[in-house]
Amino acid sequence: MKTSLVITLLSVSLLFNSACKPGQQGESKDPSSQRTTDREAIAKEMEEVLTTGMMDLWYPRCVDREYGGYLTSFDKEWNQKERQPKFIVTQARHTWAAAQMAHMYPHISLYEEVSKHGYKFLRDVMWDKEYGGYYTLTDREGKVSAVDGIEPTKIAYGNAFAIYGLAAYFEISNDSSALELAIKSFRWLDKHSHDPEFGGYFQFLERDGTPMEDGHNGTPPKDQNSSIHIIEGFTELYKVWENELLKSRIEEMLVIIRDTIITEKGYMNLFFHRDWTPVLFGDEIYPGGKNKHQFDYISFGHDIETAYLLLEATEVIGNENDVITNRVSKRMIDHTIQNGWDPETGAIYESGFYFNNQEGMTILEEYTQWWAATESFHTMLIMAELYPNDPINYYDHFTLTWDYCKNYLIDSKHGGWYRLGINESPQSADGDKGGIWKGNYHSARSLINCIKLLQKTE
Repeated sequence: MKTSLVITLLSVSLLFNSACKPGQQGESKDPSSQRTTDREAIAKEMEEVLTTGMMDLWYPRCVDREYGGYLTSFDKEWNQKERQPKFIVTQARHTWAAAQMAHMYPHISLYEEVSKHGYKFLRDVMWDKEYGGYYTLTDREGKVSAVDGIEPTKIAYGNAFAIYGLAAYFEISNDSSALELAIKSFRWLDKHSHDPEFGGYFQFLERDGTPMEDGHNGTPPKDQNSSIHIIEGFTELYKVWENELLKSRIEEMLVIIRDTIITEKGYMNLFFHRDWTPVLFGDEIYPGGKNKHQFDYISFGHDIETAYLLLEATEVIGNENDVITNRVSKRMIDHTIQNGWDPETGAIYESGFYFNNQEGMTILEEYTQWWAATESFHTMLIMAELYPNDPINYYDHFTLTWDYCKNYLIDSKHGGWYRLGINESPQSADGDKGGIWKGNYHSARSLINCIKLLQKTE
């Protein structure tokens, strides 16, 4: 490890030394011992993780000065790996995350420079100059490719994140060309992916934008994950471009997610046919686990993330007192806490299922992914602000989940986040710090928003 990296990580190691001492990784501990509950103290811890323990390690390390865009694959000690595929989602998320850091720390010029670097790669390499829309994947040099199981078809999910990153960069730079590209991207996606008959957006598109109305390679044409991030990307764009068509699409997606995708119990169905009929199979083909039944399990991380995204969308379009949306979001959080969250450790489980012949929820996978944990403490703090006197005591759940992250997900030695909580998956301590599906977007968003809430800043 380079000397500069050791120095960078020293303060983070000291901060979390008591939470995860050498030789104790993965061991159980009393969840109430040494748990931080003071708002100011937690904000300080989070800011240390956000800056010294995370963003200082990503930037400028991941900036690809040779071919543009961002390098994304790093081993456990932040050494650059040989293969560096460039995925539209990761490239756009870095553009967004760097812009958010520039907004929070305007005196640090590096962040705007990093975000601008991403904008140029989206514009010059990932945008399809013949047909429009964004390529899903390129190799490091920018050649369109199909690797790691990702084909060169276009996806609404990736195009939505491009809009997300471009809007965020425009907000901190006032570069009108970035806004123009964001608007152009929205219009392209809306023209090709939007379903005029049943509403919502088709996830899979041919290169020329033709929607795959029956899905792709056995995957249904519509799903919750692309839907929640489409509304997220549109919401980010609406912050800087208050267009009526855009607003109507946000409202349309809000109703589809809230009233169709989310069930009465408070969890989301995952995949859908074109007419928004959910793809459900039932108990009879479940033996073999999630991979044998991959379309209708319960994803607690996505549920708790969606609760926040709906609240954000209603606020941005001016409906922050939307009683129905607030009630549904609360129901999702409560369902997750009651069924997919460990009250002893603060962990959020990966997946669950309601079997017809059993009482209550069955947990399928108990491990905790880093992104789900960050979404969990983030939304719990929001609920604590909205419902301070609720008997669930969301603030207590927030502090325990943050404690779990310090104990089992934040690497106090090398910096960054483990992919999985090392209490359940100790091998994750040796895993990569970065990959095309593991960047800094979830953790950055959650930490930035929590710091602002805890400090009551805008």
